Amino acid sequence: MVERSDEEMLRGTLAAVAPGTDLHDGLERILRGRTGALVVLGSDRTVESICTGGFELDVEFSATRLRELAKMDGAIVLNREGTRILRAATQLVPDPTIETVESGTRHRTAERVAKQTGMPVISVSQSMAIIAVYVRSIRHVLQPRTQVLAQANQALQTLERYRARLDEVTSSLSALEIEDLVTIREVAAVLQRLEMVRRISGEIEQYVVELGVDGRLVNLQLEELTGGIGRDRELVIRDYAAAADATRDPADVLDSLAALDGAELLDLGAVARCLGITVIGDGMDHHSLTPSGYRLLHRIPRLPGAIVDRLVEHFGNFQALLSAGLDELMEVDGVGEARAKAVREGLSRLAESSILERYS
Repeated sequence: MVERSDEEMLRGTLAAVAPGTDLHDGLERILRGRTGALVVLGSDRTVESICTGGFELDVEFSATRLRELAKMDGAIVLNREGTRILRAATQLVPDPTIETVESGTRHRTAERVAKQTGMPVISVSQSMAIIAVYVRSIRHVLQPRTQVLAQANQALQTLERYRARLDEVTSSLSALEIEDLVTIREVAAVLQRLEMVRRISGEIEQYVVELGVDGRLVNLQLEELTGGIGRDRELVIRDYAAAADATRDPADVLDSLAALDGAELLDLGAVARCLGITVIGDGMDHHSLTPSGYRLLHRIPRLPGAIVDRLVEHFGNFQALLSAGLDELMEVDGVGEARAKAVREGLSRLAESSILERYS
């Protein structure tokens, strides 16, 4: 079984406490009742070893039961799915040597239990009227849904601007690929914008998870603005890794881009290095690159990925493919006369539309 990362586990926990869930309803009832609570999501031998006192229940979860049990001192232990209440009024005694930055007793216990057991822990503060989620070393305070929705809408506006700029640089790259005038700058600019869109999309996805049923409209807008982005990132890398005499796997390039901090991402030279290209002097604008052709071939309707791979392998680069006649295209395994005509016409339409868009 592959262990989930802290971020993945946090996202799963946020989904479990999002609006529309019974657990969220129960936590809201506790807040409105002006009482605190300590809830552990999951139980195993480690959790059992730090529980003392209280009583075992093993009953079906409900929001009203959680509210009533929270009136008693001690923690409440649920199963991982949050569908059953396993323990109530139990005292949690985690390892006191585990470091914590919290000051309140309940929050200090929650952070230590999360770190020691690996189970998500929810702390409801009576005095501060907040709900904090602890997932291993991460602390996340749940914001009011109106505030989360406002942040999501602001992020969507940013994403819309990023997507518009991405479309501009992508259209420019397509036209330059047709004319065989691509330099490192254009490729790095497209990868930079794709990574920017990916990052802001990731933030919005977390808002969607945290909003629960209230995030459906936000999610629809997100899907509309990010359609096809994931595939384009890989295709651009496959196009230019070979052109840069690099043998890096696309997944490694994507990991390198994700590892760049904000300042590094603004540096096109740093983006190019992720692809395996080292820029010397003014090479950003003078070092020409020829794509393999994956990205533009994938824009031809009903052209299978396996045929795209065979075309690229046969012709070697996009310019050779662009100038190929029907007979040459038909030499490729799986490309008959009808498909050769479709490829030829598709490339001609792409060339015409890209050039017209660039110079209009």
